[in-house]
Amino acid sequence: MAKKQKFYTVWEGRKKGVYDSWDDCKKQVEGVQGAKYKAFESKNEAEKALEENYWKHVQKAEQKQTKLPKSAFPPPNLESVVVDAAWNSVKKDMEYQGFYLKTKERLFHKGPFPQATNNIGEFLAIVHALAHLKKQNSSLPIYSDSRTAISWVKNKKANTKLEEGTGNAEVFDLLERAVKWLQDNNYPNKVLKWETDYWGENPADFGRK
Repeated sequence: MAKKQKFYTVWEGRKKGVYDSWDDCKKQVEGVQGAKYKAFESKNEAEKALEENYWKHVQKAEQKQTKLPKSAFPPPNLESVVVDAAWNSVKKDMEYQGFYLKTKERLFHKGPFPQATNNIGEFLAIVHALAHLKKQNSSLPIYSDSRTAISWVKNKKANTKLEEGTGNAEVFDLLERAVKWLQDNNYPNKVLKWETDYWGENPADFGRK
């Protein structure tokens, strides 16, 4: 049986990025003091990790050793909206979408937006879902698999490190509008974590594994 391919995220090394072989990764980290890197089972996981903190993924790996049983997480509420984003590590563009979980009907899809990040997409997807449900006077909960985006929504602030430029002005306009919407609106909807380890892949995932 052929060995399953792994993908390698390099946070700190000669060149930050996602590499599809250990040899390519090794060139970036070997001999580099304090190099930070980690292997992932899929390219999508590796790309998402690149936009997040290295230590988060080290701690996550350690926590898997004491993983809770599935019974600790009852099935998600089918009467809900689930959202996700996708980021292309080559083109640096992002898109996001939202689905009604019970029927898998797609409610919205936006992008791709150039020079954006996955965290921004996850955040915009949640806010888009909140605004969409408010227009319908709906209190359905929203699921996202991004703890970062959920925290941004809770704090009503997009804590991105991405710098604004001429190529991503539209994304920053959307961010500004999303933050303003959160500051100006109240909503009854709960924003919940989609527990991938227990429920499987987020149904709004773009399927680019």
